[in-house]
Amino acid sequence: MSGVVGLVLIERRKPTPAVPEVQYETVKADRGPIVARVTASGTLSALVTVQVGSQVSGRVQEIFVDYNSPVTAGETIAKLDPLLFQAAVDQSTANYLTAQSALKSAQAQEANAERQYERAKSLLERSLIAQSDFDTAKATYDAAVAQVGGATSGVALALASLNQAKVNLGYTTIVSPIDGTVVSRSVDVGQTVASAFQAPVLFVIARDLRKMQVDTSISEADVGKLRPGMTGTFTVDAYPDEPFSGTVRQVRNAATTVQNVVTYDAVIDVDNPALKLKPGMTANVSLVYARKESALRVPNAAVRFQPDAALLHELDISPPPENETLARKWLWTLHEGRLVPALAETGISDGTLTEVVGGDIRDGDILITDMAEVPKKRFGLF
Repeated sequence: MSGVVGLVLIERRKPTPAVPEVQYETVKADRGPIVARVTASGTLSALVTVQVGSQVSGRVQEIFVDYNSPVTAGETIAKLDPLLFQAAVDQSTANYLTAQSALKSAQAQEANAERQYERAKSLLERSLIAQSDFDTAKATYDAAVAQVGGATSGVALALASLNQAKVNLGYTTIVSPIDGTVVSRSVDVGQTVASAFQAPVLFVIARDLRKMQVDTSISEADVGKLRPGMTGTFTVDAYPDEPFSGTVRQVRNAATTVQNVVTYDAVIDVDNPALKLKPGMTANVSLVYARKESALRVPNAAVRFQPDAALLHELDISPPPENETLARKWLWTLHEGRLVPALAETGISDGTLTEVVGGDIRDGDILITDMAEVPKKRFGLF
């Protein structure tokens, strides 16, 4: 019996790798208003604040004002004990009178010496006296003139000392230099103040608390967005639900550096007609530097999103070219279930939403904010 033996070759193909299942978190691009702000914190203060001190040392005898007292320019607000300064005035007055008497005596001696000199001169011309007698008369006259000059200087010196004593006596009466309100008082009756090295501060007076200012610390990244005349709002902890408004007066050029962070002082003028705002309050400021009423908007999470490179490779998606800038960003959209990069030219941002001013993004596009591969299910034997 004969038979046929056959050989069958079966080709084994490599299995096609499975495309991973991916879960997406998405948002939509839409149109609406967007407002760009600079936020900062600052401190409220009066437009003009004057520290009132004492030019002389002494014991506080009387105080006529207290905290929150309204004062006018020239009003007496405190007095130091004037006894020592009055004694100095009396002594200087006596010295001045003595100097005047000495001047009158010197002037009388000068007049007498001048007469003797003129007589001796006349007699010398007629050869009735010796030359030595004339020389003596002239020397006496010259000495009398010098004494008058010295006495005149003594009068001027005594007068200057008297004026200084009177000024110091006047300094014992402390007056307000401006119209305003007493913000703080640093002394009590009976306390001794010393001005040996610098004038001690007795009172702090604010000119007009109905006009105030906020000094804010603006970061160097935001300072270029501000300009004088820009309006803004702020809140204080005392009235958290009541916004107050103000206007930027100036952005000062002096920089402040703390731990390598550079900030600039932006001064904001504030009206305070109800006197609710007080010096020293902390203000949380918001300054609007740009506004769009109907902008194409995308959430910032979509702008920040970057897919995992390994996952893109598994999905057989090529990454976009690296040509991003601060104003040009690659966003990732979802079209018919497939991840697609789209270039967007960005504009202003309010911290949550970013304006799109050009590129491939359209109203209603689905944007990716996060993505993750779904873990594969494992089956066990029972």
